[in-house]
Amino acid sequence: MLIRQTVAKNNGSVGGMLVDIQDAALVDWTEPAPRLANPVTVTDRPLEIAWIMSPPGRESGGHQNLFRFIKYAEDAGHKCSIYFYTTQELAPSIRDTKAMVAESTAYAKVAATMQNYDRSVGVKAGTDALFATGWETAYPAYLDPSNARRFYFVQDFEPSFYPLGSEAILAENTYKFGFHGITAGGWLSHKLSTEYGMVCDSFNFAVDKSHYSVTNLRKRNEVFFYARPVTARRAFELGIVALTDFAQMRPDITINLAGWDVSNWDIPFKYRNLASLDLTQLNSVYNRCAAGLVLSLTNMSLLPLELMSSGVAPVVNDGPNNRMVSNNPYIEYVQPNPKALARRLVEVLDRPDAVDRSVAMAASVANVNWEDSGTQFNDALERAMRG
Repeated sequence: MLIRQTVAKNNGSVGGMLVDIQDAALVDWTEPAPRLANPVTVTDRPLEIAWIMSPPGRESGGHQNLFRFIKYAEDAGHKCSIYFYTTQELAPSIRDTKAMVAESTAYAKVAATMQNYDRSVGVKAGTDALFATGWETAYPAYLDPSNARRFYFVQDFEPSFYPLGSEAILAENTYKFGFHGITAGGWLSHKLSTEYGMVCDSFNFAVDKSHYSVTNLRKRNEVFFYARPVTARRAFELGIVALTDFAQMRPDITINLAGWDVSNWDIPFKYRNLASLDLTQLNSVYNRCAAGLVLSLTNMSLLPLELMSSGVAPVVNDGPNNRMVSNNPYIEYVQPNPKALARRLVEVLDRPDAVDRSVAMAASVANVNWEDSGTQFNDALERAMRG
């Protein structure tokens, strides 16, 4: 009923995998690696930090968050270098990437140098800390000849991005490489430490109040759905089924779909296709909405806190992956059942104190700041660097 579109695959590696199959073949994490045995320790000076990442895109939330924390590291006095790792035959244009980052309102402006990763060269001499930032980048980070201390900036449980198979196993193996994990939220830290024995720290999710605030103090008659049909963990089909039930119960309410252009999908109710919005456009959309349906089957999305800052009640699938990240009482946790989700959306809209609640929920995240998360990150990094 819903899907009519296929997504092109990466054509650079075996089966279109994100990791170079030669890198995957060379990593034997079951035997100790001598270069990882005696990592650098630093106690009394700023750090030289290398970040290996896949090439960033204009709408890549994970990369935007990475740049946010690179900026926090720089603000703490550390010097950063960014290395792009890809299996595509054509390496990314550094000039174009720099221009995209500079033009985007969603990317922090960093001083870090940017270059494509060359396995024959590795990161520059004198690197103290080397970060993997996604499962595929853990392989070059492991193999790099530097004796820099290895870290893993983990934003999600990436084995769940794939059906059970080679990519899922190769992604899961990276949690056994012996890197020090710094994770987005407590669920990942708990999962990786208890199930894989990783040493982990975590930072809290936060919200940028310069972008999100309550501007509408009237009763709201719209809802929002974070619609990402190309991202399986966002449960697009489940959300559409729930909203189909909701639309039958409340045909008077406008349904906004944003996150992806869904014009090529068959959706059985009236909706506004907002596609991919610029960061500067989101607050005005949110302030029209009483509720926002945000489904995430792995680590929690950043959207629930952002929605609350704009006075929108987030309706979120219940589970430890979400509750262990935020237990804010204004998050509407619901079992991932379409009819239950639809009923909760109706309940949110029909609350007689909806306007007062929108103000209260914004106040509940007023002191939840990314700067505090940056401090948590830097404290964990510097503590680990002391050995």
